[in-house]
Amino acid sequence: MILKRLTPSQILVIGFALTILTGTLLLSLPISTESGKSLPFIDALFTSTSAVCVTGLVVVDTATTFSTFGEVVILLLIQIGGLGFMTFGTFFAILVGKKIGFRERLILKEAFNQLNVSGVVRLVLMVLAITLIIEGLGFTFLAIRFVPEWSWGKGLWYALFHSVSAFNNAGFDLFGDMEKFSSLIRYVGDPMVNLTISSLIILGGIGFVVILELAQFCMTKRLSLHSKLVLTMTAFLIFAGTILILGTEWSNPATLGKLSFGDKLLASYFQSVTTRTAGYNTLNIGDMYPAMLFFIILLMFVGASPSSTGGGVKTTTLATILLAVWGMIRGRDNVVAYRRRIPYNQVYKALTVTVAALVLVITITMLLTITEHTDILTSMFETVSAFGTVGLTMGLTPSLSTAGKILIIFTMFAGRLGPMTIAVAIARSLHHQQEPLIRFPEENPLIG
Repeated sequence: MILKRLTPSQILVIGFALTILTGTLLLSLPISTESGKSLPFIDALFTSTSAVCVTGLVVVDTATTFSTFGEVVILLLIQIGGLGFMTFGTFFAILVGKKIGFRERLILKEAFNQLNVSGVVRLVLMVLAITLIIEGLGFTFLAIRFVPEWSWGKGLWYALFHSVSAFNNAGFDLFGDMEKFSSLIRYVGDPMVNLTISSLIILGGIGFVVILELAQFCMTKRLSLHSKLVLTMTAFLIFAGTILILGTEWSNPATLGKLSFGDKLLASYFQSVTTRTAGYNTLNIGDMYPAMLFFIILLMFVGASPSSTGGGVKTTTLATILLAVWGMIRGRDNVVAYRRRIPYNQVYKALTVTVAALVLVITITMLLTITEHTDILTSMFETVSAFGTVGLTMGLTPSLSTAGKILIIFTMFAGRLGPMTIAVAIARSLHHQQEPLIRFPEENPLIG
């Protein structure tokens, strides 16, 4: 009865919270750790939140802290968090022959950020099929590389774990056995690992709607405006990021300076791809120049695309705002892209999402500088990394205080669901009035 009174936004918030709590309890068990001792609750909560929110920030090294059981729990949390608990709930409901009602379709619509409920169940089934195919291909390519290096058992497990983690843009890795919190630095010049992981990240980050349209393009010969904007912005951000990282870090002896030209190009490309949401790194982030770190913050803030496994304000949000600004500069009343007009309510939504995200990031950044006694750049980097569900760190996260961990946990949660979803869930629980019927007189304030 209580669930029937909840809005789709509220159900999503509660569902993700319960998933995180379940993961926390499992990771707190002695069987989940290598030492056989219970992980502190706050560390288990942080790890579970990071996995479900597909972020990748960790306060304890995954490989050296967790047993195989704990790693399996983390992998399942990543998969559930990346696709959404409603996706799996719907799949199991279909398996047992349960009818998917209108209310469940509304929740799925909210979860996948769709404009209407038609076709959402079919979308869920297609999402599961796409995930199985892409993660399977990633597993195959990574197994070819990892099995000869790590033997069959360990190589296959590494291939599976990192294929799922990369496609879901989670950034969790198991290479801490060689060096704690080392991510993929050992593979900085390895084309097979770099290209496979980056391809999984891109496919997971552009969104399932775009993947479906690309798969059907041979038959339909058309792409929606959404897909065109996603592909354009993704390509632009990857290219711009690669060039800027390559140019800025070219002579930095701690990052690109000692690499060959080919390895420099590969490392710059990989870091550009992973920076917006995945969190893997083949370069030591803390050794980058401050200018590059600030640019990475901007990329992390943008993040991936709607209906994807990534976070951030999303590529289409940035595209819509840029198009609105360009239209205003040119004196145009309409926001137009690819001979299509974007409705004003979408422009308002893009502005609202961006402002809400900025308020969250600024607030958490200021609080972190107080709780962690650190500089503004380091605090902002960790905050935006958490909000964009990226997982990159300048080294602050492993040494966070309890207060700092709680702040980052909340930021990861808000970043995965989106500040708008949480704000709407809270606002509608406090305010039940309908839209006012009165239209007030119009008056123009001075702007700029």
